[in-house]
Amino acid sequence: MKKKAKYKIETFFLLSPFLILFAIFGLFPILHSFFMSFTNYSALSSDFDFVGLKNYIRAFHDEIFLKALKNTVIFVVGTIPFTTTFSLLLAVLINSKFLPLKDLFKAGFFLPSVISMVVISTIWMYLYSADGFFNKMLELFGSSPIPTSWLAHTKTALLSIMIMDIWAAIGYYTILFLAGLQSIPEQLYEAAEIDGASKSKMFFKITLPLLKPTLYFVIALNTIRSFQIFSEIFTMTGGGPMNATQTIVHYLYIVGFRNFEMGYASAIAYILVLIILTITLIQGRLLRSENI
Repeated sequence: MKKKAKYKIETFFLLSPFLILFAIFGLFPILHSFFMSFTNYSALSSDFDFVGLKNYIRAFHDEIFLKALKNTVIFVVGTIPFTTTFSLLLAVLINSKFLPLKDLFKAGFFLPSVISMVVISTIWMYLYSADGFFNKMLELFGSSPIPTSWLAHTKTALLSIMIMDIWAAIGYYTILFLAGLQSIPEQLYEAAEIDGASKSKMFFKITLPLLKPTLYFVIALNTIRSFQIFSEIFTMTGGGPMNATQTIVHYLYIVGFRNFEMGYASAIAYILVLIILTITLIQGRLLRSENI
């Protein structure tokens, strides 16, 4: 018993630096912001009152927040299927025996993932400009170019950011799928080939079922990341034009760090947490089902 107690004390002592740092920089901010979400706390004043659920109710009567929520959902629904599908197909192609220079392809696709999103966003701003690449392509194929920038029009601004985000994210998820593919035993494919199974049948009967854990991880990670989109909006449009690209996290930034309404910003943050938590739990339930 004494040895067991000593072991517990030693374990706690070794973990104490991490536990102390987590309590100060992790647990305390979470609890403090949760409490602040029930107050009218402002960074411009040290005085604040407890207002209960008023901040949460206010959010669902706030037209800009509702617009930001709608744009964020459109962004998530409009990017995840394409990102996941393209990443999976690229991973299968790279994992095949017939593709030469695999390492070069992997490095090329993964490169955007290690470049700052601010840098990528700045480059794509020039591509979307009036004299940019995309307008030149429209002119080349006989279509009328979009006046000024693609990011300056309410109908094309959000779509433009979605296209850029899909391009930038594909490489990262391709590497994840590639890791999942390489963990599948080769003997399964050899046995299926002996039985006369086609490539497509092997993909749907062997590859996809065994990739379900990786697929869930990719979709869940992509969902969380997409709901938290900020750098692209901050760099390229600032939420404009006319809030056409306003997203929840960017609006949270405006409320908290420009309007200094920290209580309301905290409430928006916890609404976002609840949305992400609910969606990822649903995804986990569906993707872990034996019927899929």
